[in-house]
Amino acid sequence: MPDRLRADLIRSGLNLIGQALSIFDADLRLAVANDQYQAMFDLPHRLTRPGTSFEDTIRFLVARGEYGPQDDPDAAVAFRVEQARTFQPHYFERMRVNGRWIAVEGAPLSQGGWITVYTDITDIKRQESLLRARSAELSEQVLDHAERLSAANRELAATNAALQEAQRVLTRTEARTRQVTEMVPAHIAHVDAEYRYTFSNRRLPAVFPGARAEAVGLTVEQALGPTMFLALKPWLDRALADEPQVFEITHPASGRRIRIALTPDRAGHGVYVLSTDVSAEVQAREALTHASKRSLAAQLTSGMAHDFGNLLTIILGLQGRLAAMELPAGAAQDVQATLAAARRGATLLDRLARISGKRDLSLHPVDLPALLRDLAALARPSLAEGVDLSLQIDLPDGQLLLDPGALQDSLLNLILNANAAIAGPGRIALSARTSGEWVRISVSDTGPGFSDEALTRATEPFFTTKTGQGSGLGLSMVYDQTKLAGGTMRLDNTAPGARVTLRLPLRPVARQMVLLVEDDDSIRADIRDMLTGLGHAVLEAASLTEARGMTDLPGLGVILSDIQLGDGLGLDLATSLPLVLMTSLPPGDPVRARATVPVLTKPVTPARLAAALADAKVPT
Repeated sequence: MPDRLRADLIRSGLNLIGQALSIFDADLRLAVANDQYQAMFDLPHRLTRPGTSFEDTIRFLVARGEYGPQDDPDAAVAFRVEQARTFQPHYFERMRVNGRWIAVEGAPLSQGGWITVYTDITDIKRQESLLRARSAELSEQVLDHAERLSAANRELAATNAALQEAQRVLTRTEARTRQVTEMVPAHIAHVDAEYRYTFSNRRLPAVFPGARAEAVGLTVEQALGPTMFLALKPWLDRALADEPQVFEITHPASGRRIRIALTPDRAGHGVYVLSTDVSAEVQAREALTHASKRSLAAQLTSGMAHDFGNLLTIILGLQGRLAAMELPAGAAQDVQATLAAARRGATLLDRLARISGKRDLSLHPVDLPALLRDLAALARPSLAEGVDLSLQIDLPDGQLLLDPGALQDSLLNLILNANAAIAGPGRIALSARTSGEWVRISVSDTGPGFSDEALTRATEPFFTTKTGQGSGLGLSMVYDQTKLAGGTMRLDNTAPGARVTLRLPLRPVARQMVLLVEDDDSIRADIRDMLTGLGHAVLEAASLTEARGMTDLPGLGVILSDIQLGDGLGLDLATSLPLVLMTSLPPGDPVRARATVPVLTKPVTPARLAAALADAKVPT
């Protein structure tokens, strides 16, 4: 509807009102007025136009005697303008210069300014006068009460109008506040002295997976569970004692790292709560720390590695020739010992190279229970006498996408570390189970456990507690391989000893039919081979038009498309199926930024392709 037509309709509606009405904005300029306003006060047209100053209108009325004789007209005008600037609800009755009575009701507006309604009450006043004159039998007190009641009723009506406007403003403000809190990627809440939520936005399950979405009225224990409540209670108690708290805690069920800020409510006994998932921040911080340490290790060793490699090559060559000669028994043993030490040095150099070298993830479909059984069979002959290795496997049927080589190396390293930590007979337990969207694999032992220093520094390159032996690279490499796979590593002590837990993304292998959309024939052929190598069936389309005609084929499970196609953009595919996109565009490109699903950067590797298909989402 055009603005002019809308304004005409509003003015027509206001003119149907029996009373005079005016609305002035926050700058005390006329926004709108009806015809009755001009007629009641006999105002010139210039004072009824939008934008007219309130001061000019009052000056006109004072000059005409609307407010009675004035010794100082300018002071009278200034007084009424200052009264108006307070924007307070008001009601009063006054007799005009022409002898007629009006009731004036004013109420402030939420956006500034006020609305005033003027009602001609001359007839009411006349009736009151007649009643007083003709009803001598009525006492003066009854008449006074009647008049006061009438005035009070009119004032009450004005007050109710102001209260309704205030309620409307408060309701709208509360709705806006809730909308803002819902948009914040954090849980915002208020908890009273009984640990009960009196306010909570709907972000609680997003920060604490598994929590109740509607938390208002529930206690913290009811919303988050007993375990989480016991962990939070000491911090809540200190905050309830007027001590602000900021701390980080690990959510047991999901493993997320959560930062919580507790601010005492000084207006009432309670606590404001701000909870944020900082898992990505913590992981990035840890990764940066380890990257800097690896970089330092690489700088210290890269210059020496080449020279040491040459020396070891010479030593191995000389000792090899000596080993081929007929030597006395003692000398032959010395030669073999020297060869073993040199070979161990070569292994150590290889580990140093792997610290600073580029790592690649190589995901493959893996039968994890079979891998763990084979690993146990491989490790048992290397264990000390009296050390038993047991398996505890609780995994769903089906294969998982994992890097089998890196996982086997990591677990073998952990098992051998546990074996070295056990003095005398003992037990090592290798367990695997699923937890939510993760696979948890733990190696625990009955040794002395980790020292406080080891719990803090065990993943640092070259840190070791094995005096005189060990390179200090084992746990650092396990940590790096786990992070590369998108997982986490946790060290802790249990009642019988130490435990290391690897948490890896749960990616079940789901062989499905993939629609591959790529306009470059050679690239399409390479990616088709990767997909079939992963066990998927493949349908091919060379254009966006061709792909649109195939998205509703029965049995189709996922679409893999290039973003830029010859006849359009792959991200414009309208589909209810999971979609994965590929591109050579850099991450900051505007076209790539439009994607709401995973995007693979070309060239694509089988491991990244397998992970992206496992995590595929329907476009939003």
